[in-house]
Amino acid sequence: MDLAHHRWRSAALYIGAVVLVNVGFSLNPELDWLWSLVVGGVLVLRDVTQRSWGHRTLVLMLIAAAISYRLASPQLALASAAAFLVSETLDWAVYTLTKRPFADRVLLSVAISAPVDTALFLLLANIWSWSLFGLGFGAKLAAGVVLSLLFRRRAA
Repeated sequence: MDLAHHRWRSAALYIGAVVLVNVGFSLNPELDWLWSLVVGGVLVLRDVTQRSWGHRTLVLMLIAAAISYRLASPQLALASAAAFLVSETLDWAVYTLTKRPFADRVLLSVAISAPVDTALFLLLANIWSWSLFGLGFGAKLAAGVVLSLLFRRRAA
């Protein structure tokens, strides 16, 4: 697969995953555990996308937020956009400032951004509970660990 194709595929997957989570959560909030698992993958997908898009990943996130606002609950879309923007900034800092191998940066950035992303989203969406926070943070961290291990294995 050529680099341009990989680049656009990562952008489409990232935008699609953010929209899927927001629309899914809006239509089926009782599946919060599922959406939390998907968000864990989104945080890692953001790192993959940042490899080829750099700082323009923020633009992709804003595109996803705009689509989500149109298709999902506006309150959830705004909560998601704010949480992603803050966690994206943390993720960007970890990803950019650390010079560790990619698998290490994925794990570190998820460990730092996941609790912030989870708490901010739940607070702004007005659905805070410790159980949802634990589920969301745990799912995101688990996804980060699994994908970091896969990236580490592929690099070896």
